[in-house]
Amino acid sequence: MILLNPGPVNVSPRVTAALARGDLCHREPECDALLTRIRTQLVRAFAPRGGFTAVLLTGSGTAALEAAVTSVLSPTGRLVVVANGVYGERIAAMAEAARLPFTVVAGEWTAPPDLDALESALRPPDVEAVAVVHHETTTGLLNPVAAVGEIARRHGKLLLIDSVSGLGGDALDLDAVGADLVVGTANKCIQGLPGMSFVLVRDAAMARLASYPRRSLYLSLPVHHEAALRGSTPYTPAVQVGYAFDEALAELLEESVDARVARYARAAAQLRAGFAELGLECLLPPDLRSNSITTLYLPAGRTYAALHDGLKARGFVVYEGQGRLQRAVFRVANMGALGSHDFTRFLVALGEVLRA
Repeated sequence: MILLNPGPVNVSPRVTAALARGDLCHREPECDALLTRIRTQLVRAFAPRGGFTAVLLTGSGTAALEAAVTSVLSPTGRLVVVANGVYGERIAAMAEAARLPFTVVAGEWTAPPDLDALESALRPPDVEAVAVVHHETTTGLLNPVAAVGEIARRHGKLLLIDSVSGLGGDALDLDAVGADLVVGTANKCIQGLPGMSFVLVRDAAMARLASYPRRSLYLSLPVHHEAALRGSTPYTPAVQVGYAFDEALAELLEESVDARVARYARAAAQLRAGFAELGLECLLPPDLRSNSITTLYLPAGRTYAALHDGLKARGFVVYEGQGRLQRAVFRVANMGALGSHDFTRFLVALGEVLRA
């Protein structure tokens, strides 16, 4: 089955084979070596100039994001959330669930955020951090994280970036954008398996977070970081998934992050040319689209269920719209260990379903 949903993704045989490395107790030095290697490879891949540490968690990208949200504020701080899609709104929901003070800068789902409104929201002295989604998976929109980061730096605020579906698929220079916390996961553009996620934290920011009271027993970034410094882990990690994550990162470094970003861009261009030939209309203009997701309007008279089922019968899985777009669009991701021939076959199958 070819997965054209935005995670979990198809992985290479090499990554799948890593699951068979064997059973391992998480308190043994071999497990510490595995987790240390994963953290080291994450920093090499995404923060090659250093100055960051990688905090590894067992859980989905949402778990790592919630750990970042609930760890980033002092007892008197406020979070500003940029929300122009489901995943920005999810950050606000996390802050609300944790009873953290927050302000939402809401925007249209098909447009970049209002930077003037963001500037105003960051002025109050109790604001300590701003959170923004790098790649808004709701629509496949890339947010202007560099512009958000420039405003955050001007006001002396921490910048938290949700790049769960962005890292490895679209370029993100952590120093250039001024990121302090960047959230990612194994099972999207890194091409690992579900079950492990991480937060890249600037060293200076981690020292600051370590002084704050813990808001969660499990989802505390300093707790996991401090255990790693001792050569330990606070709780049982998904060891076998870690083997696969380790191998996926090795593959990524061999390919290089820049080369993977370019490969995803070529795949997106191939798909979008095919969609145009089939008469399908993209939701977003070209300048707002990511390298890894294309959101398309459903053709008149078509339902997502019929489209999905017809494609699945031919070996392809696509993705439904979310929220207010659920009945109007469908999404096609090009993440994972896939090649041009896979996308060619998919376009043929899509044409057959649309003509049926």
